[in-house]
Amino acid sequence: MAKASLSVNEVRDMMLAAADQIIASEPILTDADRALGDGDHGVGMERGMTAVKEALAGKDFPSAGKVFVGVGTAMMSSMGGASGAIFGILFRSGGKAVGDATEFTAAHLATLLREGTDQVMTKGAKPGDKTMVDALDPAARKAGEVAGLPIDEALVAVAAAAAAGREASKDMIATMGRAKTLGENSLGKPDAGAVSVAIILAAMSDFVAGL
Repeated sequence: MAKASLSVNEVRDMMLAAADQIIASEPILTDADRALGDGDHGVGMERGMTAVKEALAGKDFPSAGKVFVGVGTAMMSSMGGASGAIFGILFRSGGKAVGDATEFTAAHLATLLREGTDQVMTKGAKPGDKTMVDALDPAARKAGEVAGLPIDEALVAVAAAAAAGREASKDMIATMGRAKTLGENSLGKPDAGAVSVAIILAAMSDFVAGL
């Protein structure tokens, strides 16, 4: 049976599952970043998600929004560098937009991703620049389209959109960060941040499918 919404504790456990998946994927993220940058994205994400686990595990939160703010705060404070700031902005701003909701629906997912993505883009990245935005923005757009579905069905669609965005980033020439210096040599490889976004959303979808 389709699941209409998630409780606050289920949102917390969903993000713990996403943290575990990112930690397990450190070698994949390191390889992706080594192809385009300095190779530290995997270790940074592992550090950030370890901090997320410490911040969330065994804790009770008053709302779904507070869970996501907690995720962003933990990543921002533990990772340092551009990735820590950007993922912090994503989850903190998205979580604040979700607000005091005690049931997390597909409409809240759309709010989380749209506000988070919009705030990330205020830092300069736009679709087509070969950044995490190339997975985030398609995911946010899809979330808006499926905001009326049960949360489990919406997450399947959103995770697929993020994965498609990750794959599309292979065909882009990097215009930001260290990868910018590679020019056309950045073609054929996905952006590491987009890979992380796709992993997080897939893990969220897989967790909810198992409830």
